[in-house]
Amino acid sequence: LGSCMFRMGILAALRSKYKKATVGVMITASHNPEDDNGIKLIDPMGEMMETEWEILATELANTADGSLRSVLDRIVAATDTELSEPSTVLLAHDTRSSSPHLAQAVADGVKSVDGAVKSLGCLTTPQLHYIVRCTNDPHYGEPTEDGYFRKLTKAFTQIRANGSAVRNYVPFIRLDGANGVGAVKIKTLLPHLGGLLKIETFNDGTQGRLNHMCGADFVKVYQKAPEGIPLDVGVRCVSFDGDADRVIYFYHDENQGFHLLDGDKIATLVASYLKELTDAAKISLDMAIVQTAYANGNSTRLHSPTWLKVPVK
Repeated sequence: LGSCMFRMGILAALRSKYKKATVGVMITASHNPEDDNGIKLIDPMGEMMETEWEILATELANTADGSLRSVLDRIVAATDTELSEPSTVLLAHDTRSSSPHLAQAVADGVKSVDGAVKSLGCLTTPQLHYIVRCTNDPHYGEPTEDGYFRKLTKAFTQIRANGSAVRNYVPFIRLDGANGVGAVKIKTLLPHLGGLLKIETFNDGTQGRLNHMCGADFVKVYQKAPEGIPLDVGVRCVSFDGDADRVIYFYHDENQGFHLLDGDKIATLVASYLKELTDAAKISLDMAIVQTAYANGNSTRLHSPTWLKVPVK
């Protein structure tokens, strides 16, 4: 895996030279077991790397050592990348024990083609996406971990200060941190909330293995709460995955029935609520739901012109 990481460091540096902007590399295997690891490459505006370069990444990872130079030369020529361009790669990793070692392999790959590396240490994947975006677009926010927390909590506190949503809202939630980096970073988030939301954290990394009997993927696949979380009626619970780039909400009813709120359901609830508000205010607002190929087909149909009338992109 170290060899693969070295090569992805080279590719990240080439991508930075090609885009003439800073890119990101995240070392993580997301929702997979603790012994696994992997890599995510992030484009300048904080988005996923484009498909054409993902194909190049796959080819580079599978290239025999003896052919590496020739394949790299072909990639440079095919993408019209100017090797004399400067390049910067922001590098972060999750809490897996193998992550720091693999991050070093990426850094070595970047430096082998005269790229610059800025190591940000242990972060969630969304934090790195945000910092990459802000580095290239300073108007978006401050490119730091504190900047990330301030941007999110400012929006949350403004909504809470409105007062219109306090009728049925209980400012308490139970968090399943999947024994991963999200559990670590939630401790940094709390002071920014100023007491507006109480978060009780379970699977916080002090005991138990990453994603073992816990985490967003476990909850969705097995349709049950992770180990260690009390099953109180109506209490909102949320699970992160290993690098905290996905969430699953769930709760239990009075008969201890399990209810899952995945991304499709959350998006539907938010869209329907916003549409209700805009209709009541007689405001014309262009609105859409963004879904991936993994989205539930029924949720896509629900947003059709016959029902919610919110287009899906």
